[in-house]
Amino acid sequence: MSILIIDDEEVLQDVLSSLLRGEGHEVLSARTGEEGMRLLRDEEGIELVLLDLMLPGISGQEVLAQIRQEDPNQVVVVVTAFSSIEGAIEAMRQGAFHYIPKPFKNDEVLLTVRKGLDQRRLADENRSLKAQLRERYSFDAIVGKSKPMQEVFELIQLAAPSKSNILILGESGTGKELVAKAIHHHSRRASGPFVTVNSGSMPADLLESNLFGHVKGAFTGAVTAKKGLFEVANGGSIFFDEIGNIPIDTQAKLLRVIQEREFMRLGGVETLTADTRIIAATNADLEAEVARGGFREDLYYRLNVITISLPPLRARTEDIPLLARHFLTRYAQENDKPIEAIAPEAMSLLLDYRWPGNVRELENVIERGVVLSTGTEIDVELLSPAVRRGEGMAHAAISAQAPNGEISLKEAVSEYERQLIIRALQETNGVQKHAAEKLKVKPTTLHEMIKRHRISVESLAS
Repeated sequence: MSILIIDDEEVLQDVLSSLLRGEGHEVLSARTGEEGMRLLRDEEGIELVLLDLMLPGISGQEVLAQIRQEDPNQVVVVVTAFSSIEGAIEAMRQGAFHYIPKPFKNDEVLLTVRKGLDQRRLADENRSLKAQLRERYSFDAIVGKSKPMQEVFELIQLAAPSKSNILILGESGTGKELVAKAIHHHSRRASGPFVTVNSGSMPADLLESNLFGHVKGAFTGAVTAKKGLFEVANGGSIFFDEIGNIPIDTQAKLLRVIQEREFMRLGGVETLTADTRIIAATNADLEAEVARGGFREDLYYRLNVITISLPPLRARTEDIPLLARHFLTRYAQENDKPIEAIAPEAMSLLLDYRWPGNVRELENVIERGVVLSTGTEIDVELLSPAVRRGEGMAHAAISAQAPNGEISLKEAVSEYERQLIIRALQETNGVQKHAAEKLKVKPTTLHEMIKRHRISVESLAS
C-alpha cells in the first residue's frame, strides 16, 4: 500500500519509513503540513496517512481538517507525544482513525497501520459494491428511448426520493421488479435492505408468518421465534410482487402496518415498528378487483399514492432493437461468444412479433440465440419457433377468443384488422392521424373502423 508520513522529525521519518518499507509498503514523506497536502493532491492512491500533530506552519489538527474536507474517506493515524493525548483524542473525534503515542513500539505501529489499511480496503469495497448496485439498478439498466419509457424514467426520478408508497402497474415481463429496485437504490433508503415478497406464491397463514414473523409456540411447528420480512426490511424497502394475489384477511393486516407503522408477530403481544417503504406491483386491474370485492378499497388507495405504469413491449417497438442489442452484448460476454450483431431478417421478425411475454420474453429469445450461435450474428434460424412463426400477433388473440379452434374467415380477418389498429394506436400514443398514416388509410376511415371495432383510444394512449 501507499502510505504518506507527515512529520518534521527526521529520525522519526527514517524509523517509520524503514519499518513500513520492511512490510512491503510504498512510503512518501513530508516535513510540513503544506507539503503533505500537496502530495495528497498530486499523488494518486495514498491509502493511509501517518500525521504528527506537532508541525511547523499549519498544525496537524488543521491538516486533518483539510484532509477530511477534501477526502472524507482517507484513513489518518495521528502520532503524538504522551503529553498531547488529549489532542489525539480530539483528532479522533474529528475523524482520525486512531493515534500512536510517542515513544512508540514497532509492533504497535504495524498493528495500527494494518487495521487502518483493512478499514480502507473494506470502505473501498463497500463503495465499489454500492456503485455497482447503483449502476445495475440505474435508469441506464432499464433500457428504452421511446416516449413511454422516458415518461417512466421521469416518474422514477421524481418518486424515488419521496417517502410515498408506490404502485407499479404492467403486464408480466415488463420489468416491474427492476423498476422497484431502481426506485429503492435512488431513494434515501438505498443503504438499507430491499426485500421482495412473492405475494401469490404461498398460502395465507404462511404469508402472514413470513411478513410479520412469529413467536415460539405460535402454531404447530413454531419451535423457535422468527423475524418477519417487515423486520428484515427495517430501514429499507419492501416490494410486494403481484400485490393483487394477497388474501383479503392479510390485506387488513397489511393496511394496519401502512396506517400505524406497527405490527405484532404471530402469537406475540409486543408491538414492533415498521420503518419500511412499501413498493407494490401487479399485472391485475386492481380497480376491477376492488369493484368485485377481491381487493380492499382502503388498501388500494393507501398503495396507490404514486402510480408508475409500464408499457408493454408491443407499445414501444422502437425500443426492441435497443433492448435486443443490450441483451446480445450481455449474454455474448457471459457466454464468451464473439457475436456482434443480429441479422436484418431476424431483427425484422423481432419487430413484427407481438411479445406477449414482453421484455422478459425478448431477453430469453436473445439469450437462446447467443447460446445456440456458432457464428458472429444471430440469424433467423436461431430465433425461437414462436417468433419465426409470428405467433403472438393476431393469431394469439384469435385463439384466445376461440378455444375450440372454430372460427370463420370473416371473424379471423376482422380480429386481425382490429389488432392492427390497436397496434398502430399504441405505437402512436393514441394519435389517430399518425395511426392512419401508419396503416395507410384516411383518418376518417380509421375513425369509422375504430367505432366499428369498439376500440377505446383513451386506454391505448400512454
